[in-house]
Amino acid sequence: MESAHQLERQAPGLSARRTLSPDQRRLVLGLFKLLGVVTLLMPDLPGLVAMLVLPPLFLAIILFRLFLLAVALRAGREDLPENSAATPLLPVYSILVALKDEAAVVPQLAKAMAALEYPQDRIDLKLLVEEADVLTQAAVRKQSWPNGAELVVIPPGRPQTKPRALNYGLARARGTYVVVYDAEDRPHPAQLKAAVRAFNAHGSELACVQAPLVGSPARGGWLARQWALEYAIQFSLLVPALAWLGLPVALGGTSNHFRRTSLVAAGGWDAWNVTEDADLGLRLARLGYLVGAIHSPTLEAPPEQGSVWLAQRSRWLKGYMQTWCVLMRGDSEIPGLKPGAFLSVQMTLGAAILSAMVHGPWALWCLTCLLFPGASLGPFGLSALCLSLFTGVLSAGLAPGRWSWQRVADILTLPLYWPLQTLAMGRALWSLARTPHYWAKTPHI
Repeated sequence: MESAHQLERQAPGLSARRTLSPDQRRLVLGLFKLLGVVTLLMPDLPGLVAMLVLPPLFLAIILFRLFLLAVALRAGREDLPENSAATPLLPVYSILVALKDEAAVVPQLAKAMAALEYPQDRIDLKLLVEEADVLTQAAVRKQSWPNGAELVVIPPGRPQTKPRALNYGLARARGTYVVVYDAEDRPHPAQLKAAVRAFNAHGSELACVQAPLVGSPARGGWLARQWALEYAIQFSLLVPALAWLGLPVALGGTSNHFRRTSLVAAGGWDAWNVTEDADLGLRLARLGYLVGAIHSPTLEAPPEQGSVWLAQRSRWLKGYMQTWCVLMRGDSEIPGLKPGAFLSVQMTLGAAILSAMVHGPWALWCLTCLLFPGASLGPFGLSALCLSLFTGVLSAGLAPGRWSWQRVADILTLPLYWPLQTLAMGRALWSLARTPHYWAKTPHI
């Protein structure tokens, strides 16, 4: 019970238990009514306002992305504490792994945990499995684990989400630091030591460090490669740049390392938010904490099938909207972000939501203009298209990874990947309205 409702009780305004607060509901209804009246009285005004607002907004998002890319190149050249040859003092480290219907990948997880270059007697591994998931429990019991490993059975309850399981594990964690891994993760063996070095190099204001997530496609299909390229841009360029600037970071769902005291002080994870990682990253920023970045990677398996990709991406987008709505509440129990940090979130998280809504319609309009000579993008449309393509190709070109003709083809076909976000957004909006706390589980084999 406590693992599901702790944050909601501690700070109701910070939980996604309600998608919209009463004030937000009234504001949204009022805006829709105003839009309807204005459209009836002055049909051309909404379009005029959109033409005045959208160009500077689009330009601001593009310029901020280019700025982050430039910062990423500078930050990447600097020496980080994790590269030091000195061995730090190694405290107890808690590892939380939430497992649901993951019996097939438990052997791989056991190998990955055994490969960690960290004293076995200082690893506090919590394998968190739902009570009804007897197959995964049996698979866990068959494997060999570090001496400090514990199978923690999560009692029935709602919502049945990963953050609820993580909160249950956090209450039993005894490490100075806490890291979250997914069942299919293959973290670099030295990642825990790298995180300890990073924490030791900073004061208590550094609450979390994010390790880069690297997509490792099993079959190498186009969709999986695009997902992996997207991850390379996000976790090897954008996240390090935001961390270097001291701006809020929407964390990834795995390989984030926390000071346990800071994590507990922040209220743990919101069990009602389906992107609990992004939400927690922004909450840490609101509390005055910093998020850093390390270089030791974690390999992940991208979704290979379109249906799996769609389910995962729609959950992410639903969670982004939940996180954004929580951020925009004016009645929260803790201060809002500073102006620069607030604008940064709008240019990253807000831009991700907005772009997912417009990529599909924009692609259709571009195709219409290509097929029908009477239709035209106009000066703004043509400029927006060129800037989008330039920024996308530049981001993908700067991302780490082995160059090949296949990678060149993947970069050139980025515009075919972007409109798929709109399909996921349609599903996300429907789910947000009907089943806001439903967790679309990504299967791993």
